[in-house]
Amino acid sequence: MGRYDRYILSQLLVLFSFFSLVLVSVYWVNQAVGLFDRLIGDGQSLRVFLEFSALSLPQSLSLVIPVSAFVAAIYVTNRMISESELVVMQTAGCSALRLLRPVWVFGLLAAILLAILTNYLVPLARSQIMDRSAEISRDMTGRLLRSGEFIHPTNNVTVYIREITELGEFRDVFLQDRSQAGTETTYTASRALLVGGDNGPRLVMFEGMAQTLNIESARLSIIRFDDFTYDIGGLIGADSGRLLHIREVPTWVLLTAPAGYAESQGSSLAAFRFEGHDRLAKPIFAIFVPVIAAATLMLGAFSRFGSWPQILVAIGLMVPLQMVWNAAEGIGSRQDGMAFLAWLQPGLAMVIACVMVWLSMRGHRLRQRPSRGIDGAPA
Repeated sequence: MGRYDRYILSQLLVLFSFFSLVLVSVYWVNQAVGLFDRLIGDGQSLRVFLEFSALSLPQSLSLVIPVSAFVAAIYVTNRMISESELVVMQTAGCSALRLLRPVWVFGLLAAILLAILTNYLVPLARSQIMDRSAEISRDMTGRLLRSGEFIHPTNNVTVYIREITELGEFRDVFLQDRSQAGTETTYTASRALLVGGDNGPRLVMFEGMAQTLNIESARLSIIRFDDFTYDIGGLIGADSGRLLHIREVPTWVLLTAPAGYAESQGSSLAAFRFEGHDRLAKPIFAIFVPVIAAATLMLGAFSRFGSWPQILVAIGLMVPLQMVWNAAEGIGSRQDGMAFLAWLQPGLAMVIACVMVWLSMRGHRLRQRPSRGIDGAPA
C-alpha cells in the first residue's frame, strides 16, 4: 500500500473505532435499562448485571459495524472534498478507482471483523447468556434476599421477611404456599436460614407454626414446630434441559442440520438455513457499504455549500438495501428453500457499489476533459 492508501485507511479506522464506540454505548445504555430492572429486580447482584452487559457487547457490535463503516467513509470523503485534498489527487491524475482503493481495503477489514463476530463471538456469547439465564431462573436465593417486602419467588408462593441479619439469618418469616390445589398452607417462624441441598435450596424455619386450610371443607389444621424444612427447590422442578436459541447454534450446524433437529429446538429448518446464510452474507454486505458512501460523494465536484446532496443520496441508497433484507428475512425464515434470499442484500449492494464507482470514474473523466471555445481551442 502506498502512502496515500495508508493515510486514508488510518483515518477510516480511527473514525470507525470512534463511531463504533459511540453507537455501541448508545445501544448498550438502551438495553441496560431493561436488563438492570430485570436482574436487580430479581435480587441479583451488580456483578451479574455487568456480566450480562459484557456478554451482550458482541451482538451490539455486530449491529453497528455496517453503520459505523458507512458513517466513517462519509466523514472522511466529505472532509477530503471540503479541504480540496480529493481535488489535488484528481488533478495529479489519480482515477476514482485508485482513490477508492483504501476504501475497498477498509470494507474488507470491516467484513473480516463482522465475520468473526457473527460466526463465532456472537453465538458463543449468546450461549453463555442463555446458560446463565437458566441458572438464575433456578436460583431462588436472590429472590428471597429482600427484607420488609412481600415477594413472589414462584407462582402461588408469597414470602415476607422482616429482617435479614449480617450473618444471613432471617427474622420473622411469613410464607404462604398455594401450590396444592384446594389447600392453602401458611408458615410463620421467628427465625429461618436458607441452606443448600441436593435438589436445590431449602428454607429451615425455627420456632414457628404451620396453618393448613382445606378450602373445600373450610377446615383449618394448626401444627407448631421447633424446626421445619421447606423444600424450595421442589417448587422449581427438575431441569429437563433447555432449547437452544437459534443465535447460539454454530453456523455449520445451521447449514447442515436436518429438519428434525431444528424442530427439536423449537425452530424450523427454513429459519435455520436462512440464519446460517445470513451470517455468511452480512460480512459480504459490509464490504460494499463504505464503497457506496465514498463513491457517491465523489460524484459531485467541490462546492462551498458542501456535499449534502451527495450525502443524502448515499443515505437514500441504504434505505432500499435495509428494506430488501427485511423482506428477505420475512420470507426466507418461513419458507423452505428460500435461504438464498439472504444473499439478495449483499448482491444488490455490490451492484450499487459498482454503478457508483463507474459513475464517479465517468464524472472524473468528464471534469478532466477541457472545454473548448468557438474556434476549437481550449477555453
